[in-house]
Amino acid sequence: MAETRRVGVAVDFSPCSRKAVKWAIDMLTRKGDHLILITVRPGKNYESGEMQLWEATGSPLIPLSDFSNSIIMKKYEVSPDPETLDIVSTASRQKEIIVLLKIYWGDPREKLCESVDNIPLDSLVIGNRGHGTLQRVIMGSVSNYVVNNASVPVTVVKS
Repeated sequence: MAETRRVGVAVDFSPCSRKAVKWAIDMLTRKGDHLILITVRPGKNYESGEMQLWEATGSPLIPLSDFSNSIIMKKYEVSPDPETLDIVSTASRQKEIIVLLKIYWGDPREKLCESVDNIPLDSLVIGNRGHGTLQRVIMGSVSNYVVNNASVPVTVVKS
């Protein structure tokens, strides 16, 4: 039997990231793999509690049953959309994959690259919003940065 792989997908629960999730499920995952959804929240200064502990390392890996629970997700200030939850729940059952969520706080470009080594991942899938040249110059392209700096293969799914 083939070795279990850890496939990461960068998500912000937008239509673009939903497309990346679908692509990863259809094209990369196989029975027994771990599909790890990685979301990055804006950095905040947490004065106490779990968030302060996780600011540097990210949250623990959160199982699908927990991140489908809106009460638990409120604690993390993350709101997975129903369509993405349906996609990963169906894939979990049909393809027999393990779906997890990892939350980081800070700059998405840096945190996505860090996640590759921290989790660790075998590959990373990221959506591309298709910003124009000017917007990319001003804001920077997350997908471009990750492609050039991540230590594993990165697939960019165009929107």
